[in-house]
Amino acid sequence: MNKSSIANRLIDEKSPYLLQHAHNPVNWYPWGEEAFQKAKKEAKPIFLSIGYSTCHWCHVMAHESFEDEKVAEILNQNYISIKVDKEERPDIDSIYMAVCQAFTGSGGWPTSIFMTWEQKPFFAGTYFPKETRYDIIGFKKLLSVIHEKWETDPEELLQSAEKIVVAFQKESATQDKADDNVIDSALELYRKSYDEEFGGFGIAPKFPAPHNLLFLLQQFEKREDKKSLEMVENTLSHLYKGGIFDHIGYGFSRYSTDRRFLVPHFEKMLYDNALLILAYCKTYWLTENPFYRQVAEKAAKYILREMTSAEGGFYSAQDADSDGEEGKYYVFEPRELIGILGKEIGEAFNQYYDITEAGNFMGKNIPNLLKNPDASDRFIGELPKVYDYRRQRNKLHLDDKILTSWNSLMIAALCWLYRISKNDEYLNAAKKAQHFIEEQLCENGTLFVSFRDGKSNQKGFIDDYANNIFALLALYDATLDRSYVDKAKQLLTKVGTDFFDEMNGGFYLYGKDDEKLIMRPKESYDGAMPSGNSVMAYNLVRLSQLSDEGALDTMLRRQLDFLYGEAKHYPAGFAMYLIALSDYFEPSKMITVVPGNKEDIQKLPFMVSADSIVKVLDGPTEDYPLVNHKTTYYVCQKHSCLPPVNELNIK
Repeated sequence: MNKSSIANRLIDEKSPYLLQHAHNPVNWYPWGEEAFQKAKKEAKPIFLSIGYSTCHWCHVMAHESFEDEKVAEILNQNYISIKVDKEERPDIDSIYMAVCQAFTGSGGWPTSIFMTWEQKPFFAGTYFPKETRYDIIGFKKLLSVIHEKWETDPEELLQSAEKIVVAFQKESATQDKADDNVIDSALELYRKSYDEEFGGFGIAPKFPAPHNLLFLLQQFEKREDKKSLEMVENTLSHLYKGGIFDHIGYGFSRYSTDRRFLVPHFEKMLYDNALLILAYCKTYWLTENPFYRQVAEKAAKYILREMTSAEGGFYSAQDADSDGEEGKYYVFEPRELIGILGKEIGEAFNQYYDITEAGNFMGKNIPNLLKNPDASDRFIGELPKVYDYRRQRNKLHLDDKILTSWNSLMIAALCWLYRISKNDEYLNAAKKAQHFIEEQLCENGTLFVSFRDGKSNQKGFIDDYANNIFALLALYDATLDRSYVDKAKQLLTKVGTDFFDEMNGGFYLYGKDDEKLIMRPKESYDGAMPSGNSVMAYNLVRLSQLSDEGALDTMLRRQLDFLYGEAKHYPAGFAMYLIALSDYFEPSKMITVVPGNKEDIQKLPFMVSADSIVKVLDGPTEDYPLVNHKTTYYVCQKHSCLPPVNELNIK
């Protein structure tokens, strides 16, 4: 297990993931023409490895194989090896993850692809151990088998690669017209997969998927569907009480490896915390239970304390591993807490957070409240001591690149949190992060994917534009400053020109002038995050309601129809689209405001629910006059309008 003292070609990259491999004995190349031309010149296949810096199994394969001199020798002699950070290049990741899923029936990271110098894959998998075990072929053996096949019968591999590419390039174009029947179908699917005892959906591993919860909350709000609210509240309660929530330093881990949300995969991602803050905020709006606001504020405290740069951008992730051991940073033994807090308080703390001699994770303990009906922050005063001890005891790797897409989700989350808490800290942080994006991740209307070490990198993808429009709309809702809507429209114009498929609907993952890959995918399914296409559907509905411009209607209908064709087979995988579809067929409250004074406008963001559409006019018009010379509210819903009023008493 070695790291070479001589750096490879990754040493000049900005990605923390690529830099982790810059001293491997493997002669890695970053994605680019240099690698493809060398593979062509030397008639070698390409080994493509895709991952990210806080990925546990990426670390394992790196330590086992990529730091091993013998494995490196095989790769260097027989292959051209390329490393890709999936978070910087979601276009490459999307294409080859689809290939991996087709080969193996599943996917994940690290993604291991064998392909030609024309980028055409002929074999795919995920993690391979160095030596064969558990019926999984060893990486050394796999390299030898593929090399032998390449040497003896390359034509078969080339033909296989060609067939794979042809199959994936076939694009299905739906002619279906969207209707809202998929909403009932999705609700039924959620009910069937719901875990009544522990919350969440499906079996382990369990992902939070907060966008599913946001859809269920919307259906409770619109239909008074109490079962939907029950599923959300039970899930959010268990998410907080379980070990997936960090009870010492706050914030949520990526997913739970067990049904109870006790044992997480310990890496913390910015986007999970952003989306969960949205879900807790929305639940607070609907229930007024302070528990949900408090959890949202704890998650935000973690982000602002540990994941925020001095310039206001938010970092991407914290690693699961410490000192090469997954979860080591987060677990405790009872004696540690007694040593920190003293015998009496330490023992009570251990009992409260289920910290025992037997342990609940590999002989040690993940603090949790699953056995504790009391979630009252009883030891809030002791947590700083435990937090400081933990930070001194172990170190976590921080992926400090700043991603436009994920930052945008956190901006929206902080705006929602500001509206339920009235705490200016959250709005100020959201504004500062948006300013950072506009200054460091945008140039002449073009967004970029990531920023690190003083430089932005890679033209933006549809998720970057979609999520930033989503953020700008949230900033508008929090401030009623029309400049945010104007900025959102400017980005929409760019997206329409560069990404939209005028013929079949849907937005391509990468723009028309970006690097051409072997295919140009449209991602529609909501995974751990809502897809760019789903978020764009939501954005288009919201902008059409805020704007009187009919030009949006054609794009909106095509987008809804395109996603309907994708979603009708399994609508529970398209929650964000379903939110948009529901708002399209059953519009939210529309509140048109004729201002009489500035103070009334400043109060508005706290007076209306998350899904209400508020349009503030510059002044009275023929259609919207002032009543009694005071601020006047015109409220419409379900295609009917109430008489204008001077006092707004609706939620």
